[in-house]
Amino acid sequence: MIYISFYYFVLVIGLVCLYYLLPLKRRWIVLLMGNLLFYVAVSRASIAKFSVLILMSFLAWGFGQLMNKDETHKKLYLICALITDTIPPLIFKQLPYAVDKFIHREMPGWWFVPLGISFFALQLIAYDVDIYKGKTKGQKNYLKFLLFASFFPQVVQGPIPRYEQLSHQLTEGNRFSEEKFVRGFLYILWGFFLKLCIADKAGIVVDTVFNQCGTYQGVYVLVAGILYSVQLYADFLACTSLAQGVAWLFGIEIIDNFMRPYFATSIKDFWRRWHISLSSWLRDYIYIPLGGNRKGTVRKYINLAVTFAVSGIWHGAGVKFLLWGMLHGFYQITGDLLQPIRSKVRLFLHIDEKRMYYRVLSQIITFVLVMFAWIIFRANGFREAIYMIRSVFTVYNPWVLTNGTLFNLGLDVREWHVLLFSIVVLFGIGTLKEKGISISRKICSWALPIRWLSYLAIIVFVMLYGTYGFGYDAQAFIYGGF
Repeated sequence: MIYISFYYFVLVIGLVCLYYLLPLKRRWIVLLMGNLLFYVAVSRASIAKFSVLILMSFLAWGFGQLMNKDETHKKLYLICALITDTIPPLIFKQLPYAVDKFIHREMPGWWFVPLGISFFALQLIAYDVDIYKGKTKGQKNYLKFLLFASFFPQVVQGPIPRYEQLSHQLTEGNRFSEEKFVRGFLYILWGFFLKLCIADKAGIVVDTVFNQCGTYQGVYVLVAGILYSVQLYADFLACTSLAQGVAWLFGIEIIDNFMRPYFATSIKDFWRRWHISLSSWLRDYIYIPLGGNRKGTVRKYINLAVTFAVSGIWHGAGVKFLLWGMLHGFYQITGDLLQPIRSKVRLFLHIDEKRMYYRVLSQIITFVLVMFAWIIFRANGFREAIYMIRSVFTVYNPWVLTNGTLFNLGLDVREWHVLLFSIVVLFGIGTLKEKGISISRKICSWALPIRWLSYLAIIVFVMLYGTYGFGYDAQAFIYGGF
C-alpha cells in the first residue's frame, strides 16, 4: 500500500525539504505538487483517476463562486453543486454492483474507482453547503482549493476536514517547528506499529475464516469477529496516524478521527468516538437538515434511521452495507427508547452507573453489539453474514480455543503472541488516554537520548515482528475502499 511504501516516504522527505526551502507564501505549491505526485506513485492509471477528482473539485469550486456572487440563484447553484458532488461516487461505486446483480456481468477491465472518491465527495458537499449557509466565503484561487480538496496524506481514508479547519494551514505556509516535527515522526512510527503488527496480522486470520465460512463456524466466527473489530480499528487508526504524522512534518494539524471507540459505554457513545469526522458530517449535513430531534420523537427516529442508512450506502454497494447502517440505527433508536426503563431498573437495584463494574459491563455489551454489526460489514455477502452469525449461537465448539486449531488460521504461535501483545499495548495506551495521560506527549518531553532510544525500540519491534517482507504485499487500508 502506498502509505507504507518506500517510494511514499522518499516522496515525503523530498517534499518536506523543498517545503522549508521555499518562501512562506510559495510553500503551498509544494503541497499541491505532492498531491499530483502521490497519485502518480499509486499507479499510472491513477492520473486518470485524479482527473476525475480535478473535474469534481472544479465544478464544486465554480458553483461555490457563483453562490458568492449571485444571491438570487444561490439555491439553484447549490442543487447543481450537490448533483455534481454526489453523482460521480454513486456511479463509480454503485454501478458495478448493479451490473453484477441485475445483468450478471462484470465491468470492463478499464473501469476504475478513483482513490478516496467518497471522502473527496463529502469534503466538496460540506464546502458548498457551508458557502450556501454563509459559514465560509470559500477560496477564490482554484489551485489552492484543489490543494485543500486533495491533500495527499488524508485523501484515502480521511479525516474529513471542514474548509475553515484546514485551508489556512495549507495555503499560508508554516515555519519549521521541532516540536511538531518530532510529534509527526512519533505518529508515523505509531502508524507503522498499528498497521504491521496488529491490522495486517489480524487480517490473515480474519480472511481465512470469512473466506471459508462453511468450514469455520461457532467459536471461529466469534474469534474472527473480535479480530476484525480490532483489525478495522487498528487499520483505520494507523492510516489516520500516518496522515497526521506526515502533516505534522509540514507543521499542519489534522483533526483526530478516533477517541478510543471500544471504550464506549453505549452505541451513541461509540459514534461520538468512531470516525469522528464522518459522524459529525452525517450529523451536520444529513441528520440536522432533516430536522434532527426538533420535530418530535417519531420524526427524530426516522431521521436517525435515514442517517444511518446513508452511512451504510456511503460505505459500499450491496444489502450488507445498508443492513449494517440500519442495524446501527436500530441500536440507537432502541437504546433511546429503553433509556427510561434502564434508569428505573438502576434506581430500583441501587446500581451506581459511575462504578467501574457497571462501566466495564456497558463497554462489553457495546463492543459485542458493534462486533456483530462488523461481521455483517465484513462478510462476503448478506447470506454469508446471516449464516456466520447464526453459527455463533448454534455451533458449540469451545475446544478450538485450547486444542491448537487456531494456529491453523494463518498465524503460528509466535505471531499469535506478537498480535496479542500488540493488542494489549494498543488498549493499554487507550486506557491511559481515558485517564488523561498522553504517552506521545510524555515521550516528547523526555531527554533526547531516552527519546531516541524509545523510537529505536519501536522501529526494531516493527522490523522484527511486523508483517512484511519479500513476497508479502501489505494489505490495502480497509477504508481506502470506501
